[in-house]
Amino acid sequence: MNSSQSMETAGTKKDYKDPPPAPLVNAGELGKWSLYRAVIVEFVATLLFVYVTLATVIGHKRQAESQPCGSVGVLGIAWSFGGMIFVLVYCTAGVSGGHVNPAVTFGLLLARKVSLVRAVLYVVAQCLGAICGAGLVRAFHGANYLRYGGGANELSAGYSKGAGLAAEIVGTFVLVYTVFSATDPKRKVRDSHVPVLAPLPIGFAVFMVHLATIPVTGTGINPARSLGPAVVYNQQKAWEDHWVFWVGPLIGAAAAMVYHQLVLRAGAAKAFASWRNNHHT
Repeated sequence: MNSSQSMETAGTKKDYKDPPPAPLVNAGELGKWSLYRAVIVEFVATLLFVYVTLATVIGHKRQAESQPCGSVGVLGIAWSFGGMIFVLVYCTAGVSGGHVNPAVTFGLLLARKVSLVRAVLYVVAQCLGAICGAGLVRAFHGANYLRYGGGANELSAGYSKGAGLAAEIVGTFVLVYTVFSATDPKRKVRDSHVPVLAPLPIGFAVFMVHLATIPVTGTGINPARSLGPAVVYNQQKAWEDHWVFWVGPLIGAAAAMVYHQLVLRAGAAKAFASWRNNHHT
């Protein structure tokens, strides 16, 4: 090996270690307490997330009627969603990974970061947690829950379903892209001089997306968050638009995974180089 080859090899040597891909089906997980502990954590985290955020939305609408300047406003609602994600991801990341969102789980499943078994159980737990969280808000707010829309996601007047779908796709792309970037082993090593907790940019992403998307759809970017109040509120308008809040986030999550894994992490280039080497040998 000549000197130039040696330099190339040294230059391409990884200074970080990617975790091995999760198996698509890992039935052995079903016998481990760590899986069920993580599922319980996802259920509780999503329950708390939906409870605090929906209570903020209902409280804002109630106060805005009598004291227009006394409510938290759209900015406060956005902070509620972003702040809760920051808190909950920080608290649960070490146990379940801190997904709190079926779209995040779906993106990580496509990237082989979690198994299919774990992903399915997470999504079920997240949806049940969201329904219970919305149920608590209805129990505490009583008639005001129905009066002020139950915190359910609906398309705002003047926006088409296409516009709502696009807003959900882009918003979820921002969130899931941030999740991949903030938890990237490569970034953790090479940006170790920047002491930023992963939950912080993820929470800020949720905050910023809410500022942009609340006027359009009320901001879903989380199918469980949309499902919970839709079930508890149970009005026609919420169900008419409900597909937008599943299809949009899942497309956005898949797009973010492709962009991060194949473009930023050069997965496509590596696959092509491997294919070319195999066909030239």
